[in-house]
Amino acid sequence: MNPATALATVLVDEMLRCGMTDAVLAPGSRSAPLALALYEAERTGRVRLHVRVDERSASFLGLGLAKRSGRPVPLVCTSGTAAANFHPAVIEAHESRVPLVVLTADRPPELRGTGANQTIDQVKLYGTATRWTSEIGVPEERPGMVAYWRSLVSRAWGAAQFPVAGPVHLNAAFREPLVPDGDTSWCEPLDGGSPGAWTRVRAATPGSVLHVPPTRRGVLVVGDGAANVKRYVAAASMAGWPVLAEPSGNARYGDHALSSHHFLLGVPEFLERHRPEVVVTLGKPGLSRPLLSLLRHVPEHVVVSPDLAAWPDPVRSATQVAQDVEIPVVPGDDGWLKSWRAADAAAAAAVDRVLDARPEVTEPRLARDLVSMLPGGSLLFAAASMPIRDLDQVMRPRRGIRVLANRGASGIDGLVSTAMGAALAHSGRAYALLGDLAFLHDQNGLLLGPHERRPDLALVVVNNQGGGIFSLLPQAGLPDPFERVFGTPQAVDLELVAAAHRLPYRRLESAADLPKAIAGEGLRLVEARTDREANAELHADMRHAARRAVTDLLAH
Repeated sequence: MNPATALATVLVDEMLRCGMTDAVLAPGSRSAPLALALYEAERTGRVRLHVRVDERSASFLGLGLAKRSGRPVPLVCTSGTAAANFHPAVIEAHESRVPLVVLTADRPPELRGTGANQTIDQVKLYGTATRWTSEIGVPEERPGMVAYWRSLVSRAWGAAQFPVAGPVHLNAAFREPLVPDGDTSWCEPLDGGSPGAWTRVRAATPGSVLHVPPTRRGVLVVGDGAANVKRYVAAASMAGWPVLAEPSGNARYGDHALSSHHFLLGVPEFLERHRPEVVVTLGKPGLSRPLLSLLRHVPEHVVVSPDLAAWPDPVRSATQVAQDVEIPVVPGDDGWLKSWRAADAAAAAAVDRVLDARPEVTEPRLARDLVSMLPGGSLLFAAASMPIRDLDQVMRPRRGIRVLANRGASGIDGLVSTAMGAALAHSGRAYALLGDLAFLHDQNGLLLGPHERRPDLALVVVNNQGGGIFSLLPQAGLPDPFERVFGTPQAVDLELVAAAHRLPYRRLESAADLPKAIAGEGLRLVEARTDREANAELHADMRHAARRAVTDLLAH
């Protein structure tokens, strides 16, 4: 099957699964894959297809259908001015809150800006008149595309209705051939599995709540920026579910919170015995690849999100999205939770032994020890690269602190200033754990006039002279270009930087000296020098030690 036919087949099928009853088509050449898929759906009695030769008329016909039925109606057209002729109806749908799904066919990127026939800039063509818009991208035959396409349609269908109805825009770039070639093979199944939409979106109404399927084999995942954390942690605890919380999810506390799930989920023998039946996620997870891999393969993945137009689902595995859910308590023994906790304890102890065996300053131990010794009521701001990942892997559950990170876009910029602002708003001690590049990238955050308030903030800077995270990625296997274009070594004297801003400065000489190094008040700088290659080896040692401990536990 050619990619254009595969994409169109999946898009139309997923819209049918979402509840499409009517579709409007203005014929053209580039939209042929969509037209043929709609024709097949009409032929088999799955949709009422309305064909109009004029795009403006077609779009207002769709507007009328959607306005009266209250259901989203897809509008399909070819590329160029055909798509522009949808604009008046899109504006009307926006202003009158009518759900439309606008599907515009487009030329592939290599034809854009070349003077190719019937090719205009269709990306975000309708500006602010849409609730949501997405460039689908040119279809390719590779695993994972079907989940992407289906979740994209589910998201569009939901965004057209919630929280406020209106038009959404999907721009589909098709390469030739545009018609079926007689081959029906594809690298993965094109069907959507179980009946219904890939992701079912449920808006909260007064008194309504989504009831999670009852099971003892559930897991609560808490990512960055999660809301109502205490309520859901309490519910998971009552249900006997383990809680896998990223540091900035602020749910890593209590008896159900684990600290070594990153390592546990990387052990195939453990995962085989502990694959959950249901996972409920809060916030935006994304720190741990093993955790994201778990989400890809769970049968039921419920995402709790206040925003039904932009819910977090990085691996496109969400089966349901709701603003409010209830986790039921199922009678039975707590063997599920005990097994998770026993493995977590074994992995954590193994990792601790690896860290404690090194008296020198290391990045994971610094992260672990810093969290454990912070006074109650403290704030910890972590850089979005290695520091937050180190915390995720070694932070032990504890109460009484608040962890923040700029994980929305996970950029390196503005971290000193963000930490300063958070510290000024916090009523208590504040600390920041930053890498050297993140610190240097925002030195201007230290520029304070004589009349500006200075926060009570200890800036703990891990100085490994470059981009430490890249030493843990495949790029590290390219020795010749690595230092030049990834490691980006720097030789700035941080003590002189502190002196230039008249900040108290301390150098952390050994792991045991951390309490003394971070002591004090006001704005101050603590430098912890480490080695990138040694850090990569240490992370490998931690991973291997945790795996041995867990496999030994499972063997007995």
